[in-house]
Amino acid sequence: MRLTVLGATGGTGTLLVGQALAGGHAVTAVVRRGWPGPDHPRLRVVVADVLDPGSLPPALDGADAVLSALGSAEAGRPTRVYSAGGSAVLAAMRDLDIRRLVAITALPIAPVAEQDALQRRLVHPLLHRFFGGAYEDMRRMEAVLAASDSDWTVFRPPYLRDGPATGTWRSAVDAPLPRAWTLRRADLAAAMLAATSDDQLVRHAVNVAA
Repeated sequence: MRLTVLGATGGTGTLLVGQALAGGHAVTAVVRRGWPGPDHPRLRVVVADVLDPGSLPPALDGADAVLSALGSAEAGRPTRVYSAGGSAVLAAMRDLDIRRLVAITALPIAPVAEQDALQRRLVHPLLHRFFGGAYEDMRRMEAVLAASDSDWTVFRPPYLRDGPATGTWRSAVDAPLPRAWTLRRADLAAAMLAATSDDQLVRHAVNVAA
């Protein structure tokens, strides 16, 4: 499969690139500046910015699926990287006839019906005090995706930890996921890669945790 990874130099994006290459995929890593990782015969590096729509077509052209690990450097402040960036990516995908998109938001933005009592009453309100700017824009991005005709899947992880993949994770599709406290980035990357070929997850949000 030919995969384009947005946010390829971030913590999860780097793992997505590495795991996809290890799985035999051809990968386009989209970066804003330079690629810090090693070269690979199936890796193509393209400099582009999701907030500059004109830079996206060369990065997405030829992809079978797009994986977005976009993030905001200042998570607590207002941002538009998720919503405006997501809109630009969807427009470029539509022009290039690419349908599959797998993206990341966060568990605290899940609808109330998809939160358990502890998350709803205590944990998520507290997290919104610190990361509200990013969360609000993630919600806008999810609305943009839902209004599109693309074959999207959104993963909503809790706090992300470093460390090797465990190969196991729990998930709930459009449903609450109790005791969802942490998840390793490597497992999130593996779940996202698996989702690119899972039609049952198309147009669904997946709450995921260790």
